[in-house]
Amino acid sequence: MSTAESITIDKNGKLSVPGHVIIPFIEGDGIGPDIWRATQPVLDAAVEYAYKGDRKIEWKEINAGEKGYQKTGQWLPEQSLEAIRQHVVAIKGPLTTPVGKGMRSLNVTIRQVLDLYACVRPVKYVPGVPSPMKHPENINMVVFRENTEDLYAGVEFQAGSPEAEKLISFLKDEMNATIAAGAGIGIKPMSAKNTKRLMASAIVYARDNGYPSVTLMHKGNIMKYTEGAFATWGYEAAREQFGDITVTEDEVYEKYNGTAPEGKIVIKDRIADMLFQQVLLRPEEFGVIATPNLNGDYISDALAAQVGGLGMAPGANIGDQCAVFEATHGTAPKYAGRNKVNPSSLILSGAMMLDHMGWTEAADRIRSCLAETVKNGKVTYDLARQIKGSCKLCCSEFGEAIVENICSYPEKC
Repeated sequence: MSTAESITIDKNGKLSVPGHVIIPFIEGDGIGPDIWRATQPVLDAAVEYAYKGDRKIEWKEINAGEKGYQKTGQWLPEQSLEAIRQHVVAIKGPLTTPVGKGMRSLNVTIRQVLDLYACVRPVKYVPGVPSPMKHPENINMVVFRENTEDLYAGVEFQAGSPEAEKLISFLKDEMNATIAAGAGIGIKPMSAKNTKRLMASAIVYARDNGYPSVTLMHKGNIMKYTEGAFATWGYEAAREQFGDITVTEDEVYEKYNGTAPEGKIVIKDRIADMLFQQVLLRPEEFGVIATPNLNGDYISDALAAQVGGLGMAPGANIGDQCAVFEATHGTAPKYAGRNKVNPSSLILSGAMMLDHMGWTEAADRIRSCLAETVKNGKVTYDLARQIKGSCKLCCSEFGEAIVENICSYPEKC
């Protein structure tokens, strides 16, 4: 009989993680089964290496996407959502978006239904991975993307539909707005509550992980009452909740001669298009980036391109009650079942999950041994074609090579 237990949350909002823990997983669609089969042994090996049997994971499969539809007739079964709520932490592969099924995106739906308001995307260079940057080693940023509002809230109406025409008429007649006839129309909601909780989580992350700054990314010079308000509310959250550990960039120059006081996190903001330039030219100036939904989508993928692409980019969607860690790329159906693609995104997301659980020794082991595997030239096809003299491995072989490093070479990893 299994002795595994679920993670719980205590009265202070902290995770209580048993030594033998149940973690739900969703294989995902397309290449999902391939990358999960490569990932699970890596996670298990790292936990075993770090804790010598005192801690372990019992994996519980839950269904969503194509497998969910095949088994239950639903793309996102309620029992799968309830399993995530019950077990607090889960991990998933990429999910297809059902066409014409009344659901915009399964990934977006999971985030919104479970109120996973922070999409967290660390971007850090792994030595040996090909990069278009001259100094990719300077890239070490974490994007906190607000998940529940902005244009991804899904409040939009098709051009020519009765709903669009009614809304356009209202905006013209009552608000004196100028809108082209026959336009499609969408609403971009942003609120103080949701902005401030995202900013709070970004500051806590910066504090706990040693990042010197949090940058608010916005387009407030044009959209003053949505993105501009996002920046204003972000500064308010820092001042109201973290005044003892934060200082604004303006204060650094006005009061401290341009040098931030020891132990203070600098809060600053950048216009979105400017930030795209600056993370290329001066990446070392940025640590945590807090951003509305659409900006966060763009900047996280652009940063991933600087360190090897989405195949090397981990991610998580985190709320107050549960968290889902995920591969950040799509389902790549043309590669499904071919045991070919790079599983690093899901493997590194698994390391993020272990960090979230407080199992940092295992998480660190995964990251160091993945880096050692790449350094040794053992990589999947996407990297092999860019690294002269490398050894091209299939998806499962790459996972096996990481496991071998985890178990065999403690002095290197």
